[in-house]
Amino acid sequence: MSRLRQIAGLPASGASDGRGWLVAAMGLAVLAGLPIAAIVWASLGGGSGAAIGALAQTVLPTYIANTGLLMLLTGTIAVVTGTGTAWLIAATRFPGRRVLSWALVLPLALPAYLSAYIYAGMLDYAGPVQTALRAATGWSAGEYWFPEIRSLPGGAFILGFVLYPYVYLLARTAFATQSRTQFRAARSLGAAPARAFWQVALPAARPATAGGLALVLMEVLADFGVAEYFAIPTFSTGIFRSWLAMGDKASALKLAAVMLVFVIALVAWEAHTRRGRSDSRDGLAARDRDEPLVRLTSGGKALAFIACLSPVLLGFVIPAGYLVSLALTPTAQAAAGDLVTYLRGSLWLGLVAASLCVAAALVLAFARARSTSRLTASAIRLATLGYALPGALLAVGLLAPLGAFDVTLTRFARDSLGWQGGLLLTGTSAVLVYALGVRFMTVAYNSVSGGLARIPPGLDAAARSLGAGPSRVLARIYAPLLAPSLAGAAALVFIDTLRELPATLILRPFNLETLATRTYRLAGDERLVEAAIPALILLAAGLLPVLVLNRLGKR
Repeated sequence: MSRLRQIAGLPASGASDGRGWLVAAMGLAVLAGLPIAAIVWASLGGGSGAAIGALAQTVLPTYIANTGLLMLLTGTIAVVTGTGTAWLIAATRFPGRRVLSWALVLPLALPAYLSAYIYAGMLDYAGPVQTALRAATGWSAGEYWFPEIRSLPGGAFILGFVLYPYVYLLARTAFATQSRTQFRAARSLGAAPARAFWQVALPAARPATAGGLALVLMEVLADFGVAEYFAIPTFSTGIFRSWLAMGDKASALKLAAVMLVFVIALVAWEAHTRRGRSDSRDGLAARDRDEPLVRLTSGGKALAFIACLSPVLLGFVIPAGYLVSLALTPTAQAAAGDLVTYLRGSLWLGLVAASLCVAAALVLAFARARSTSRLTASAIRLATLGYALPGALLAVGLLAPLGAFDVTLTRFARDSLGWQGGLLLTGTSAVLVYALGVRFMTVAYNSVSGGLARIPPGLDAAARSLGAGPSRVLARIYAPLLAPSLAGAAALVFIDTLRELPATLILRPFNLETLATRTYRLAGDERLVEAAIPALILLAAGLLPVLVLNRLGKR
């Protein structure tokens, strides 16, 4: 970019043009880093050591143990399921493989908390599964054992079969693009398919698998809906209860500080796995790449089909089918009369958050293109860190500094402007939109920066050399070419906003109810049938980004 600017007679990136973008990127980084700074400040404040010590003697060991065990069990399920199915799809051929290759991604469309509500309704004592079992056997309560779904292993089961596509997508790409010659060489030297897999294919795909696992663990750490509904004491539920249920803001901030350590470790690990990936390819002809690495017998093909179909059934088809059956009942349809109110709130919130994120993403993407300084890269990294922050942590981190600022602002308004109302910001939608903007700015930035990278820099340089000002270049060149990326970014942020639960629960004003919060409250009151239609809308909305993600994964 800088050489093109020099050829065109334009100022180098990092001169006055770059400094303006740097300032804008740093401003967004400050806003996005505010919750992290507030949590760190609270953890370093006076008496923090005693507060942490008190937590360590009471609830902190339970939160660490439960969160760690939930991450371990979920990660194990996700790695085994995701890696195994990715290998079968990439290395073998069996009936139904083409359909299952994209169907294996579908569980990501179902928010984990919805899956928890559905499986609890299906597998509880009064649910259809146990009811049918008692009817078939004549057993009564206490005469048989049935696994308890509302438990930590049950939560790991839900999260594992919803989140394994993160591992599947990255592992599938690694298996499809890594050196197939090495695997075939191992086979030609007498190694059995299983041995070649363990000693050649799996080590080559380990960085991608580890990256997918890091994403899964981030989602588990951020989970609130499953842990809360299954009564599993984790960091997210602990922060939520300390802040809202007990009114203990100091403990909530200290728990958020400990949780932040986990987040930083996972972010660092995920970044490390990305540096370790290799995109080496064989350069084989298309027909050679289509040749299976492992030829299956008829029985092997049947087992491969079952192995790939089972996660799709458990993670998507069964819960989605049960949800559809509930939505068709008269009770669910009668409860849909108030749906317009919650849909209006979700649409309004999603549109505002999407607009804010896309605008901020444009600024960050142009800053990255116009300035090559390390300070700009660091500012962008900080500004896009919000997606790794759990919603409960983000909400608590925002409320602490904004609450103090709001008190000062309201006092000034009363003394200088005669304001007679309450606090100006706390309890308003502005704080919630701010939090959602920080949380989902990464989603918009990735889409916009990817679109910007596909625009040849020579177009910008040529237009500027011919006398076009920045506004005209933006309107005549970038706006048309970036339109698909901007639309995609807005759609992804909009859908993520619809599905966001913990931050919305903590920060929303009393008169704002979304589809996610409405579903959560109905399910919490054991009114899953009434929650079926809003839950189905959330499920349908989640299909779009999942299908886009699958297509990008294949590319």
